[in-house]
Amino acid sequence: MIKGTIDKIAGPLVVADGMKKARMFDLVYVSDYGLIGEIIELKGDKASIQVYEETGGLKPGDPVTATGKPLSVELGPGIVAAIYDGIQRPLDKIREVAGDWITRGISIRGLDHDKEWDFKSLATVGQKVTGGEILGEVPETKLITHKIMVPPKVTGEIIWVIESGKYNIDTVIAKLKNSSGETVELMMYHNWPVRKPRPIAEKMAPEEPLITGQRVIDAFFPLGKGGTACVPGPFGSGKTVIQHQLAKWADSEVVVYVGCGERGNEMTDVLQEFPELEDPKTGEPLILRTVLVANTSNMPVAAREASVYTGITIGEYFRDMGYSVALMADSTSRWAEAMREMSGRLEEMPGEEGYPAYLGTRIAEFYERAGNVKCIGGDRNGALTVVGAVSPAGGDLSDPVVQATLRVVKVFWSLQAKLAYARHFPAIGWLESYSLYTDNLKEYYDETLGTEWVSMMKEAIALLQKEANLLEIARLVGAESLSPEDQLILYTSRSLREDFLHQNAFHEVDTYTSIAKQKLMMEVIMHTYEEMGKAIRNGVSPGDLFDLPLKEEIARMSYTPEDNLEAIEAIKNSINSQINDLTENKQTA
Repeated sequence: MIKGTIDKIAGPLVVADGMKKARMFDLVYVSDYGLIGEIIELKGDKASIQVYEETGGLKPGDPVTATGKPLSVELGPGIVAAIYDGIQRPLDKIREVAGDWITRGISIRGLDHDKEWDFKSLATVGQKVTGGEILGEVPETKLITHKIMVPPKVTGEIIWVIESGKYNIDTVIAKLKNSSGETVELMMYHNWPVRKPRPIAEKMAPEEPLITGQRVIDAFFPLGKGGTACVPGPFGSGKTVIQHQLAKWADSEVVVYVGCGERGNEMTDVLQEFPELEDPKTGEPLILRTVLVANTSNMPVAAREASVYTGITIGEYFRDMGYSVALMADSTSRWAEAMREMSGRLEEMPGEEGYPAYLGTRIAEFYERAGNVKCIGGDRNGALTVVGAVSPAGGDLSDPVVQATLRVVKVFWSLQAKLAYARHFPAIGWLESYSLYTDNLKEYYDETLGTEWVSMMKEAIALLQKEANLLEIARLVGAESLSPEDQLILYTSRSLREDFLHQNAFHEVDTYTSIAKQKLMMEVIMHTYEEMGKAIRNGVSPGDLFDLPLKEEIARMSYTPEDNLEAIEAIKNSINSQINDLTENKQTA
């Protein structure tokens, strides 16, 4: 322990004297309140500390104690279904101790050390193990089997293992002798510093899409498992709803949702909804495979940075077990603002718009912790997918946080205010957004959906791009003045926008669309485009075609339940019949 005293207080920044032997990013307890902080700068014997709690009432001369250890999280059974603050203090336990308001200096461990778990031992005496190898399993929830692993960088030969049974996480479950001849005791949990990425054996390119059930994402701008995505947009464009939808419906096995500096009512919605939501795969409550990190806008600003690192460290832990993990960070702009505030109080040279010069580096380091990886200590793969919402002022995409993020991520979902004002949700602009994973995922799509899927998507996007050009002309001369082929492009593009891309997150059927249903819907729209094109070439007027009843049938596709996809297949026959009848009538007239 290193003892010092407060020299200066500037909001969440505290400068302490007598800290010469301290190290960067050491965990610190400030004043007699025991406020938790972290050293972020060292100059001589002075340490600058960002404090993760309210600093009001502190005064020069108050004691400061450095622990000599970095800010870490406890990793073990009990994480899933928990609701933490930014430094992994369980909010339900805080409420039991302090009531509805978080008081300062509360120190509660991240895991319940008294609860007993059904531990199944899988290790044997004499077995040589390395970091990441599985020692046993705990059925943490109905949806998640928690794999107890050897902590990274620990190796040796097992000399004793405990029998299967009910134990708390402090119970020694195995002993091993390392290369130095020392005996190392292993428990059901271990600590890991949040700023340090957990080691992996190999990082691979994403090979499988993260199916989200959101048509504009899965069809046009897919995200690979282990990939990274950015969702920037102005206020009211639906960033948080998209994050909620991904957390609810994405086909990941574990979800980590980080509410970083978001408004309290938005986090309240998440905390109330998730225990009631039903997992679409199992029918169990969705919270049984979810970890929530709630760091709202009225909590101390410095804790926003810790919350992001806490969330991704927990995500890496479950990835190391071989799970597919999806992390939602809402929003990284608030994290960047916390960095800007601390940088200003440190009197560092500001970069663009006052953000610190290392903003891009910190953002890159965060997203680079995502990946589709081969895990250490066994023949298993895991994936950590990271989706970050960005909230630039006024929706300005030239904002430094947006630009720094776009340099790193490979999927860009551009939320458009004009689409949100037109009540088109998700308000993802199809002309501005992109995904760099399409080529990586082509093999998966060819095997799962057929070789025509990717080409069909490209043709649909090409139609929407043509529509954007034609709309300018149509505004000048009127749509009726365009050629029949161009009128058909406008008609089909409108169908793509209204019947496929538009999706109601609050409708029990339309909120989620399986990839099989998406394929059928797109086939119907593109088949209609082809058949109408043939009819136009046979002399049928566009006006007659556009008045056919098939328009209503196509519009109702999105509300067709998943267990009745034959109804969408039947629309094709109805389309053929209606167009053929019209064509025959034209020829006989």
